Amino acid sequence: MLAAFTFNTAENLPIGLLDLVSDSLGVSLPAVGLLVTGYGVTVAVASLPLAHALRAVPRRHVLTGVLAALVVSSLGGAVAGSYWPLLGARLLTALAQALFWAVTGPVAVGLFAPEVRGRVVGALSVAGSLALVLGVPAGTWLGRQHGWPVPVACLAVPGLVCLVTIAALLPASRPEDEPAAYGGSPDVRRFTTVLAAGFLSATGAFAGYTYLVTFLDDVSGFAPRTAGALLAVFGAACLAGVSVTAALLDRFPHVALPTAVATQALGMLGLSAAGGRQAVAVLCLVLMGGALGPVFMTAQNAMLHWAPGRTDLALAANSGAYNAGIAAGAALGGLILPLAGARGTFLAGGLLTAGACVVLLVGGRGRRGVGADAEAR
Repeated sequence: MLAAFTFNTAENLPIGLLDLVSDSLGVSLPAVGLLVTGYGVTVAVASLPLAHALRAVPRRHVLTGVLAALVVSSLGGAVAGSYWPLLGARLLTALAQALFWAVTGPVAVGLFAPEVRGRVVGALSVAGSLALVLGVPAGTWLGRQHGWPVPVACLAVPGLVCLVTIAALLPASRPEDEPAAYGGSPDVRRFTTVLAAGFLSATGAFAGYTYLVTFLDDVSGFAPRTAGALLAVFGAACLAGVSVTAALLDRFPHVALPTAVATQALGMLGLSAAGGRQAVAVLCLVLMGGALGPVFMTAQNAMLHWAPGRTDLALAANSGAYNAGIAAGAALGGLILPLAGARGTFLAGGLLTAGACVVLLVGGRGRRGVGADAEAR
């Protein structure tokens, strides 16, 4: 959980420090923005190849390796005196995170009984969501008080704590011998359905979310000084949604993902249709925020059920597809914004998310999973 918190903080920390990094290194804001977009693209591209390349390495060795990369890249980024070394350090962190999310799920849930594995996935997601509510705001404050290298370097501390703990305590068993190494009910059709729905929902979410502040200003008419408070409401809703879903995931595993995606679609389409009313805008913002974290979390949990082969490769594919959706959504929103305004970005995002709902409904029909058929016989 601490490693998940640290990686998600590292991923999003530059968002609050863009102007400081720009002024310090003498580069443009779009160039500094590449520290975020380049990170996401790297995770999207590298997740599956890295997981496949290291599929035979004991998970303890893989996790200590990615945490060592996190420590080195955090310290390297903090002492970077120019833009390119900082970008290189960010891409090293992205490569480590790409492998971290592929490996951590199967390792963590394999330590517990199958009937509580949903709660384990939920615990990791809660920790990741806390990065947006606590980690990034704290890092932004620290950077504005003492300079942006300070919070970047501070990430090495929890990374080192996790590294030592995992190196000392986690068993070094063969990956294929771990309890959660393979899907519980392998099903290629449902696996590809979840993968496609995750990509569509991420594309839809970030087509609008990337321009959320613009929407709240231009469409809802909120004063610029309220943007921080509204983003905090969004983050709190995300944390609450993940926490509630985590508590119910083991009881309702098959409806959790469609429910989260439908809630996201409702929030985005509601913003597009009635976001000019501030009370409605806040309500829809809460719906969207409350669904955004659970969508990824429930997709990860579904991968542990439906993976047609190794779960680490399935989770890597899911993480890659989701991050590809983030990049595609931000690009799509950027194309729509000058043509249809911020309201248009949320309309397009809501329709894409509704399309993800349709994919889940259609793909969920038909034959049962291989594991379920065998169990019935």
